Amino acid sequence: MGVYKYVRQEAEKEPQIGLVHGLAWTEVGGELLEIEASIMPGNGKLNLTGRLGEIMKESAQTAFSYARSNYEKLGLASNLQEKYDVHIHAPDGATSKEGPSAGIALTLAMISAFTKRPVRSDIAMTGEITLRGRILPIGGLKEKCIAALRSGIKNVIIPKANEKDLEEFPDYLKDKIDFKAVENFDEVLEYALLEAIETVSSNGKGDKSSKKEKEFKF
Repeated sequence: MGVYKYVRQEAEKEPQIGLVHGLAWTEVGGELLEIEASIMPGNGKLNLTGRLGEIMKESAQTAFSYARSNYEKLGLASNLQEKYDVHIHAPDGATSKEGPSAGIALTLAMISAFTKRPVRSDIAMTGEITLRGRILPIGGLKEKCIAALRSGIKNVIIPKANEKDLEEFPDYLKDKIDFKAVENFDEVLEYALLEAIETVSSNGKGDKSSKKEKEFKF
């Protein structure tokens, strides 16, 4: 039949700073949606690229406001808006993205970039977020979970209000996916954000040279 015309996105295998696996619904089924966030010196500008629709742009703005209003709890500088610009990007720029269900993924990517803490690579997530950090229900959950499983991800964060939908899921989804139902964004942070730990070990030869090894704590 010839060369593949479409290649599905594979999930990152290693934890990354500012990279989150979101889940999207399309007319032809669910898709894994990578969300990237990067922080740079600036004055509070929020740059959004990757053909994000208006509702998704509003979700990104909500994510930025959540991070700013919770700076103390998150260990961020109170004047972060005056010091930094934020760039949010969703790869595959030829495809438009729309909807509020990437809210928690956008927020987590941004906070990961600010705190320099990596995000677990074995998790995908979907859910709308409010300014107070509440997680609201979304649609297309089954299709999104199929996309996660197809990409090799077996841990999925979903809104608590969508937990009832799992009763109608086929067994191959319920048996293979570990669902984490959340009501507040604090639960997302605790479950998906890693602590970066650096250890220094001697080379054992009596000189002053050493080697830094980074590991990630779940």
